[in-house]
Amino acid sequence: MRLALLLVLLLSTSLFSQGNNWKELNDFSGGQRERAVGFSIGDYGYLGTGLDTAEQVLKDLWRYDPSTDSWTQMADLPGSARRDAIGFSAGGKGYIGLGVDNEISFQGVKMKDLWEFDPLTNTWLQKADYPGGGGNGAFFSTVFVADEKAYVCGGKINPNAYINQLWEYKPSVDTWTSRAPFPGGIRYLAVSFSIDGVGYVGMGANQDVYKKDFYKYNPGSNSWTPIAPFPAYERGSASGFSINGRGFVCLGTNGGLLDDLIEYNPETNTWAIRASYGGSARKSAAAFVINNKAYVGTGKGYSGKRRGMQEYSATDYASLEENKSSQLVVFPNPSNGIIQLKGDITIPAKLTIYTFLGNKVMEMKFMGEEIDVSDLPSGNYLVELTKDDKVIGTTSIIKN
Repeated sequence: MRLALLLVLLLSTSLFSQGNNWKELNDFSGGQRERAVGFSIGDYGYLGTGLDTAEQVLKDLWRYDPSTDSWTQMADLPGSARRDAIGFSAGGKGYIGLGVDNEISFQGVKMKDLWEFDPLTNTWLQKADYPGGGGNGAFFSTVFVADEKAYVCGGKINPNAYINQLWEYKPSVDTWTSRAPFPGGIRYLAVSFSIDGVGYVGMGANQDVYKKDFYKYNPGSNSWTPIAPFPAYERGSASGFSINGRGFVCLGTNGGLLDDLIEYNPETNTWAIRASYGGSARKSAAAFVINNKAYVGTGKGYSGKRRGMQEYSATDYASLEENKSSQLVVFPNPSNGIIQLKGDITIPAKLTIYTFLGNKVMEMKFMGEEIDVSDLPSGNYLVELTKDDKVIGTTSIIKN
């Protein structure tokens, strides 16, 4: 019974195992900034626009090559420089639109234009204007893509005017269509991601109050459904992405700055805490995904605007399911001090123990001996064995 409970806890609560890590990358070459947009096309990521250290809005675009961990500047956005725009990709093209052209919102012009980027020719083409917000543009909106169509949700249209509108953009015919509004009320600075043709939108602010509700949107039925409440702090200006059929929300602000990472499983409608962001806490960071790895960076931290980038590789759950034999048994569990591991273990191996927030608290060469955990504070921990940088076993332990 206890073993079954341990395995359920391991698989559903947290797993800092194969590929579930943050990796520091070279800094973004375009300089420190926040409120930029990110998207990916094929094997490349793109990051552009935003607000620099001089509080000037930007219109540049940069391409990231993960094979060389390097950035190349591309053609500037032909429209106005801007911050808090939307960025997405569909059909092998990239898109940037909306936003505001001034550091101070009420002094800026709200943008409604949309531009299409062709990576093969490094050129831009203006597309149909965003018709939402009374046709006057918007910023602080969020966007997700499902079945090669983009969905722009919420935003701010005036200093004290916000919307909960949802607009569908179909790139193949360059048209916008009004869809069912976001059911959580007016919303700006929300976060979103999509999984298997379904969009997920949540949190952000409503009348300057941060929220933690989350909803899924089904484009086929044009309907919204609430999902499990977000388990961590309510927030705005977070970053969202999806990998391996799971959604992720990280960073943001609720007054202070956050560095956590929370994963959503649509199959079980549950959230789980994952390893915290590898860099410093920040808000308004840009994110994109290339080949099931997320790239998150820039943004604003406590010491100012940032240019650091991190790569995140999530657990391959299909592979995990195929390798359940690699699970370990730890006893006694719970434990007051000395534990032993049993299972199909090849020694020598490296043993690492983490908290459920992803913090490493112990690391040692493992030769099959007893392990003294008496110095660890009371709580739940994850145990991982690796050999030649490959995970060979995982389990969890309760320390009394």
